[in-house]
Amino acid sequence: MTKSRIAAVDVGNDSIKAIFGELEYELNIPNIVARDTEDRPVIGIEELDTKEPMDGIHIKVHSPALKENNLIYRVGNLAAKSNNAAELDPGSSKSEEDQTLIMLFAALALDAVKGEFPRTKNVIDANYTLGTGLPLREVKEGKDAGYRSKLIGSVHQVEFLVTPKYQGLKVNIKFTEVKVYPEGFAAFINLVMDNNLKIINKDLIDKRILIQDIGGLSTDIAVIKNRNVDDDKAQGFNLGVSESLEAIREEIRTKHGVELDSRRDVVEIITRKNNRNHIMVKGSRTSVHDITDRILLDLAKKEYRLLRNVWSKNSQTEICYFVGGGSHVLKDYLKTLNNNLDGYNIEFFEDDKESIWMMANAYYKLITDFVRRTEKQKADPVKS
Repeated sequence: MTKSRIAAVDVGNDSIKAIFGELEYELNIPNIVARDTEDRPVIGIEELDTKEPMDGIHIKVHSPALKENNLIYRVGNLAAKSNNAAELDPGSSKSEEDQTLIMLFAALALDAVKGEFPRTKNVIDANYTLGTGLPLREVKEGKDAGYRSKLIGSVHQVEFLVTPKYQGLKVNIKFTEVKVYPEGFAAFINLVMDNNLKIINKDLIDKRILIQDIGGLSTDIAVIKNRNVDDDKAQGFNLGVSESLEAIREEIRTKHGVELDSRRDVVEIITRKNNRNHIMVKGSRTSVHDITDRILLDLAKKEYRLLRNVWSKNSQTEICYFVGGGSHVLKDYLKTLNNNLDGYNIEFFEDDKESIWMMANAYYKLITDFVRRTEKQKADPVKS
């Protein structure tokens, strides 16, 4: 049997973040797909060899887990340029969307073609032990079990079509094990433990804390006390940044006639270091501060209201950590609101990468620990 490779994958609403093996490979792909009906034209085969695979992910996906099977997709940067690009809609469940699986399989296939899995001609047989997660709301509804069962026990195939360097390769993906963690719990693990699950934040371990994870489509607030997530108190909400990013994108198009490819382009405009909240209009740098401030402040107020409500029900809370891509976008607005209003003890991660990669890092810690314990048990079943 093929040796199983560790994969820790966070299918975020903005992008998918994945860590593989012994931390030797990581991927970050915009979570955008576009259906394709035929092989996309490529000008000259040389172009295919010189481009990067990440800029031309063009695949056919076969999996019994999909509602619509055997379809061709453009993924990530390539999909963003399509007229029919699809990003996850507000109100949708991550565990029930084909797009979540397409992104997951694409990431695994991009790792598998680089790895040391057995290869027969153009077919690679890849085996993974997967650590991933779902929003708290979906785990509380029991959707994690259904999601896991879709993945385990089946073969999922990704065929690279007109993809630079990988054209013609097929990857058969199997899962030895799949662990689906609630996102709030994962954030706590990442805050207090290192890659070997040794406690690195002793000050935090016995505190009563909240973790507000703002994603594209949902917000999870985990309530931590006695080193555990309080499942009864923890809450998930159908509120995320995607709708606001879409509104900004639409208003920029209407007011300035500028078409942005995806929500990710909006995030880039809002968060970049230089010329923040500016776009180019007919070659002139133009401020869109009025649009971004109005829409994002409105969302920040809603997020702050959620914090206030959960904190009031957990009055002995000592600190709230804001995590996730949405917190990165709303950080300045939430800080301003908090300074002017309640003055809660809140904390953000100033390192943008740390906040954005927090879930993938947590899944990596959890799944490697699971593998370590399983191997130890096999080696010494009596002691275990």
